[in-house]
Amino acid sequence: MERNIGKAAIKAGMDEKTARKYRRLGQLPSELEQPHTWQTRKDPFEDAWDGIKLMLEINPGLEAKTIFEDFQRRNPGQFADGQLRTLQRRIKVWRASEGPGKEVFFTQVHHPGQLAQSDFTRMNKLDITIGGRLFNHMIYHFVLTYSNWETGTICFSESFESLSEGMQNALWELGGVPKMHRTDCLTTAVQKTTHPDDFTLRYQDLLDHYKLDGQKTNPNSPHENGDVEQRHHRFKRAVDQSLLLRCSRDFTDRQEYEQFLHKLFKQLNAGRRQRFSQEQAVLLRFPKRRIDASKKSAITLGPSSTIRVNHNVYSVDSRLIGEHINARLFMDRLEIWYGQKRVDTLPRLIGDKKHGINYRHIIDSLIRKPGAFENYRYRDDLFPTSRFRIAYDELKKRHSPKIATRQYLKILYLAARESESAVDDALRMLIDKDMDISDEQVETLVRSNQPVPTATEIKIPAVDLTCYDQLLEEVVS
Repeated sequence: MERNIGKAAIKAGMDEKTARKYRRLGQLPSELEQPHTWQTRKDPFEDAWDGIKLMLEINPGLEAKTIFEDFQRRNPGQFADGQLRTLQRRIKVWRASEGPGKEVFFTQVHHPGQLAQSDFTRMNKLDITIGGRLFNHMIYHFVLTYSNWETGTICFSESFESLSEGMQNALWELGGVPKMHRTDCLTTAVQKTTHPDDFTLRYQDLLDHYKLDGQKTNPNSPHENGDVEQRHHRFKRAVDQSLLLRCSRDFTDRQEYEQFLHKLFKQLNAGRRQRFSQEQAVLLRFPKRRIDASKKSAITLGPSSTIRVNHNVYSVDSRLIGEHINARLFMDRLEIWYGQKRVDTLPRLIGDKKHGINYRHIIDSLIRKPGAFENYRYRDDLFPTSRFRIAYDELKKRHSPKIATRQYLKILYLAARESESAVDDALRMLIDKDMDISDEQVETLVRSNQPVPTATEIKIPAVDLTCYDQLLEEVVS
């Protein structure tokens, strides 16, 4: 045995003397280890610990760095920056042994067909583009908590119209109605805490239409909507991975992007069929029709040819001034109805105190009253593209304000009556060739139907970083 101990030590990767020591003591190395309970150096916060502890007891939310910087200010030169980590470790031990108890999250048991959760999530960080232009949008995300079956609808704000459209899309795709629906404290759905009712009238009507029991989370408690919050993260990660496989984040149009999302939801739900079939068996029947998701307003169009809907201003065709019209606000558009007929559809403005003025609605009046243009409240909306703005600025340089305005309005009138893109191309050609801009010149180019040179494509070559490396080598040498 003694003769083989050297070979055994080599195989174990230790010195022969160490092996003989363990052999003599009759204990394994792990049994000889002693717990490290002593300090290797003096605690620099020993004298100050009582004060630190008092600060933590009064306000447990204080961070170690905040306390450390406070002590450095009050005791200049006593504490070095490198001692911050020591204080962080000691405060961590205090929180675990003497600090206040932490919030406990209680795992919930979910039952088939009982609960659906929904919420909005922003998709802007994924850099999705449509036709080469950044597509800033949100997804109304709907999840069944038992099976995690999910679906979503593209929207642009957390409006009630987006909530109504998204929830109804989900229910009709689902083919039934769960017993309860939970949302967070959306102002479009949930009343303020001081209000006697839990939900707004429109949201309660939506719940009643589908015989849903509404639930809401407590303020600043996203974990109460935990299933959908977790699915936000996993869904956006799945979108990102699918875009990487696709090798492009650009889509031809919104319809192609919607088909992409529909296919992705179908793939995500494929692994949930067993639990989803259990939910389908107990879902309630939905009504025979959907509820109208729009907000209706009856308005008499005033002399400014504008209307105010949801704190935003929209222009309407001046022909309807003095007439009674109906405005129907959807999640992504505003429809104008007159005499039981839809006469116009405008893109919905996102946010408050915005304005969308279509020059085609008011150009006839501006031609007759050109003096109103210069100080018009919404004048910036009357430049459809940057080239229209450049044209107006160039006209002001060469003519008096009155003549410049008249000529620009004639150019704008031509865009309204002929083609905005054709006028824009004509302006581009005049600007690129540094030619004088006038309404007659633009009209001649538009009516000539001659082909306009395509816009100059600017290609920026990739930066060769080896040049920078060579520069560094020259400096070193």
